[in-house]
Amino acid sequence: MSKSNISIPQFFKYLKQAVSGKEQEFTSGSIRKAVFMLSIPMILEMLMESIFAVVDIFYVSKVSVNAVATIGLTESVVTLVYAVAIGLSMAATAIVARRIGEKDEEGASRAAVQVIILGIAVAAVISVIGILFPKEILGLMGGEPDLIAEGYGYTQVLLGGNVTIMLLFLINAIFRGAGDASIAMWTLILSNGLNIILDPMFIFGFGPIPAFGVEGAAIATTIGRGSAVIFQLLVLFYGWSKIKVRFKDVVLRVGVMLNLIKVSLGGIGQFLIGTSSWVFLMRIMSEFGSEVLAGYTIAIRVMMFTFMPAWGMSNAAATLVGQNLGAKQPDRAEQSVWKTGKYCAYFMGIVSVAYLVFAPQIISWFTQEPNVVENGSLCLRVIAAGYIFYAYGMVVINSFNGAGDTITPTIINFICFWLFQLPFAYLMAITFDFGPMGVFLAIVLAEVLISIIAIVWFKKGRWKLKQV
Repeated sequence: MSKSNISIPQFFKYLKQAVSGKEQEFTSGSIRKAVFMLSIPMILEMLMESIFAVVDIFYVSKVSVNAVATIGLTESVVTLVYAVAIGLSMAATAIVARRIGEKDEEGASRAAVQVIILGIAVAAVISVIGILFPKEILGLMGGEPDLIAEGYGYTQVLLGGNVTIMLLFLINAIFRGAGDASIAMWTLILSNGLNIILDPMFIFGFGPIPAFGVEGAAIATTIGRGSAVIFQLLVLFYGWSKIKVRFKDVVLRVGVMLNLIKVSLGGIGQFLIGTSSWVFLMRIMSEFGSEVLAGYTIAIRVMMFTFMPAWGMSNAAATLVGQNLGAKQPDRAEQSVWKTGKYCAYFMGIVSVAYLVFAPQIISWFTQEPNVVENGSLCLRVIAAGYIFYAYGMVVINSFNGAGDTITPTIINFICFWLFQLPFAYLMAITFDFGPMGVFLAIVLAEVLISIIAIVWFKKGRWKLKQV
């Protein structure tokens, strides 16, 4: 790819190569092409996830305000599951990639098995809690009695079946570590495609399937993810990936397991800080009633639609940093980050303008309740005001992870989320009586602060010296 614009035939040629998963060399040649080739499967994967999030909330919003609020409260708890899954998946990708790089495919397979065993063990504990205490979880999060009565089935099914969430994350991380990013992409397309088809059937009823209401959304999601996990396991056991797991590999290997846990702790800590702050923010929002909570939940789902593609670009930056540092090209690694950040900022800037101008119309697609639309629109506009900062922040933070430096993002998250965002949100929303606006301001200011600190830290260049 030259410095000139890509021709239409070139674009489709590169698009086909990216989706098919053909191996590419990213440590030489055009950085712009490298960003494109890495971003496309990741963006498509994340876009499918965000399309489902929006479709899911669209259907559930037709049930009731309480149903939407139930999803918001439950997902704020489920984010803790995501934190563990993402932390473990970072370790899975790193260890599997290292073994593949060493031409030790058997070692990669053994590591993959330990990842799956650990994921199942963690998910089992969460399942027991979710199945036995769904009402208590919603009550702890500030859910009102009528909300708990209507929505506890959703919480019970989603947390009870969280093994599908855990394994979907972890096995896709194994595929990415092996260089099979396209398989990870097709897995999520299968999962979320099924979710979109099954959602209205289980929520509103279809033929012999009764109308489960909001609980039906959790049933559809669990079936969709479970089907995708079965597909992943078939790929692993039948050797359609670079990694082939044999039944003799399915044994506990304590040494490999301990190494996996050790590598994953930094990533888990990093994401737990971020996701736990969202739990507390949701708890503060619950003080203002179900309508405010529903507006906030819809706005966050809409924003996730645009955060996911940006997250895909930031993952591309992480890969470019890791590969170019490995190739002893730190300057190219840094250049890759700034170029990816620029492309991400263009995308997020356009989206922010759309949200600022059309927020009420966008929220009204999901509900006609005036208070829900008002609060959802306010949330969308306030948070969208910082989108360009988020673009650079996401790319730079993920680039630290790509360099193997998971400690720096953890420190930045701790400062900005726990020391700034949470106290600021509580003071503004509750103490100084700004209401929901106080929480929205806390979110946007914390994300801007993360971006500024991350860029300053990144420019110091210590990440270039990280050995992994």
